[in-house]
Amino acid sequence: MSVFSSFSSAARRVLRTAEQECRNHNHYYLGVEHLLLGLLHEPDEAIDRRLLERGLERGEIAAATRRAMGTGEDRTWEGILVTPRLRRVVTRAESLAGGEAVDPAHLLQAVEEETGGLAVEILQPRR
Repeated sequence: MSVFSSFSSAARRVLRTAEQECRNHNHYYLGVEHLLLGLLHEPDEAIDRRLLERGLERGEIAAATRRAMGTGEDRTWEGILVTPRLRRVVTRAESLAGGEAVDPAHLLQAVEEETGGLAVEILQPRR
């Protein structure tokens, strides 16, 4: 994933986990929801603070995301496509990083700023 070369080691771990979540769900595309699951696996104080501010818990978000995504059909793996929405999120995260390495907090903020999609809906504050 050369498009993600500006990512910190933590952000690259998030992407590897997102890709594994994609495979676990038998999906052929890597989307924002997979990225959200990857973010939830990464221990990060900034993410914890942001979720706490919104009244959200990692486990609840992960369960809701997995339920909403469902699973795809069994298929032969020929590679994983990156969705246009995920590309927009990555571009926004790079912008938020301001030339520095993209970290998980940048990714989460970019997901939160995205309009539409399951991930944004699941991340709505609970109070």
